[in-house]
Amino acid sequence: MKISIVIPVHNEEKNIPYVYTELKEILKELSKNKKFSYEIIFVNDGSTDTSLEVLKNLKREDKGLRILNMDKNRGQAAALTAGFFYARGNFIITMDGDGQNDPRYIPIILSKLKEGYKVVTGFRQQRKEPFLTRVLPSKIANKIIALFTGLKVRDNGCSLKGYRRGVPQKWQIPQGFHRFIPALFGVKNDEVFEIPIIDRPRLHGKTHYSLKRTFEVLRDLLTIPFILKDPVKYERTWKGVFELSLFILSGLFFFFLLDFSLSFLIIDLFLGLFSLLSYVIWQNLQRFNLAQVEGVFKVEEIL
Repeated sequence: MKISIVIPVHNEEKNIPYVYTELKEILKELSKNKKFSYEIIFVNDGSTDTSLEVLKNLKREDKGLRILNMDKNRGQAAALTAGFFYARGNFIITMDGDGQNDPRYIPIILSKLKEGYKVVTGFRQQRKEPFLTRVLPSKIANKIIALFTGLKVRDNGCSLKGYRRGVPQKWQIPQGFHRFIPALFGVKNDEVFEIPIIDRPRLHGKTHYSLKRTFEVLRDLLTIPFILKDPVKYERTWKGVFELSLFILSGLFFFFLLDFSLSFLIIDLFLGLFSLLSYVIWQNLQRFNLAQVEGVFKVEEIL
């Protein structure tokens, strides 16, 4: 049984050696009983530092190490998608390249996947991040995601996750939509197992995230229920809803110009907000469907 470890990296030159060494020790121990073989896949997401050179140096010492080099910085969603589609393992495990994810949880993840769970995900304890700008927005976003999708995962943002092969290869994941994994893959509550993990501080460098991602989550989340049902069908539906609401809004605005009544103003404002909402949903569905046709990544495997 083969394990694929997928690690997206962007400007993590100082963290990569530590992550690799720590991970390698765990995987060597796992493979001693001959029940598991493994591969480590680093996805270099357009790094502008020496991350690629660091990875190449590691590969000279470890021929089994795989490097997927992205043509440019395409974001974590694209890097994960590339790793998912290139992975050869029966089980695929993802983790961060900054040292925050402890690989000692990997044996627990594997044991739960072997039990039959489709997805195993960590939820972070004692997080080593600012509460107001990182922890609190994350908690709010996770509550809203659970409400919209019905999948009661407590920490969608935790990168340490495990999948049975095939589950994460369902979609090409556009930018931002990785925040809704595993709900995006259509798994049910009884198919997901959560394990508590102790969060660790980033080893070197600064986080790539900012507070604005909370607003991006709210924007993209509107689309998820329609993706889970039929994204192509609902793209057409919401396009029609937007065009119809815009037509009605134009007519009402004409009547408002003839009669400056408060009632017409309120109706126009309400319909204007609804038109904006329908436009956002339509555009996001269009972006998602286009990704399935064109793909979200272009990589070269460094041999």
